[in-house]
Amino acid sequence: MSSFLISFIVSVLLTLFIIKQARRHHAVFDHDLDGVQKVHVRAVPRIGGAGIFMAVVITAAIAMLRTPHIGQGILMLLVCSSVAFAGGFVEDLTKNVSPARRLLLTMVAAVMGFYLLGARIERIDWPYATWTFSYIWLALPLTVLAVAGIANAVNIIDGFNGLATVVSITMLLSLGYVALQVNDTFIVVAALVVAGAAAGFLVWNYPAGLIFLGDGGAYFLGFMLGELSVLLVMRNPEVSTWYAVLLLIYPVFETLFSAYRRLFLRGQSPGAPDGIHLHSLIFRRVVVWAVGRHDARALNLGNAMTSPYLWMLSLMAVVPATLFWRHTWVLMGMALLFVVSYVWLYARIVRFRSPRWMIVRRKKLPRHKKRDPKKD
Repeated sequence: MSSFLISFIVSVLLTLFIIKQARRHHAVFDHDLDGVQKVHVRAVPRIGGAGIFMAVVITAAIAMLRTPHIGQGILMLLVCSSVAFAGGFVEDLTKNVSPARRLLLTMVAAVMGFYLLGARIERIDWPYATWTFSYIWLALPLTVLAVAGIANAVNIIDGFNGLATVVSITMLLSLGYVALQVNDTFIVVAALVVAGAAAGFLVWNYPAGLIFLGDGGAYFLGFMLGELSVLLVMRNPEVSTWYAVLLLIYPVFETLFSAYRRLFLRGQSPGAPDGIHLHSLIFRRVVVWAVGRHDARALNLGNAMTSPYLWMLSLMAVVPATLFWRHTWVLMGMALLFVVSYVWLYARIVRFRSPRWMIVRRKKLPRHKKRDPKKD
């Protein structure tokens, strides 16, 4: 727990420092207020990932002094993740790194993790059998696609204040809990360090949105989630591989569903940005209906009110994954239930038939009473 607290405090201070210093450098601000995925009303610095990354580096250095083998492992993990983080961070600064290049850098980072950390997918569990494959020509591409895909998925859901950050924190805490059950101390400490850094950033990001996670922060958190999930499952055979599938299913299925929708239903590039992700639909067709979109205050309120809907959706997968981490058949069933629920919810909202439990009723403003001249 001390690792979480240290990382949290360092992140809070570093992120505040970045916010103060960013005012002198307009290049680090997100000035695009009219994009299809933009829901903020003023320019905001989008380099919050730098504070998270540096907080993890500093906490890992402290951990190395206390427990050298764990600290060295986290630093090695940071060496790999720095490649994925760098691509996103340079994009945050220059707006000139294409999604394909960022994805390629994340794949390079996954290859480094494959060889330097032994983070490789070599088995898939089924209710009454286990598929094992040690051939590098199969394990390497599968691992790279999985880790890079998760990093990209976290970046895709980063659309509202606190959304990707809280989702990542809950997943990291789940990884730490399951690792504790199987006595994998390295995963416990690494997950808590990253979760603490993300929580420190969240202090300034939600609900006011004083700083954004940025591509660098999203790719970093996504990469760490992917690497730690692979390491936990492969180092501990008692943890079902479907635990990782269910744990990460919200951002991963959001990405797969969006790619399918763009490519097959709209005939567009799977990587093209659009404004009809599930979180965007909830904002436009559920939240905005409740709070309106007439001024900056209403827009900021709507931004903050959108994320909790998706936090709850993610917890529908994170909670059962955490409880049934060793029961493959239960995890598979819950994964299927999540997919069905997601598609049902998306279809209802896109057809303007949002479930009643999602609707926040407008508050009626009190009307001024008319003066009665007889009483004057």
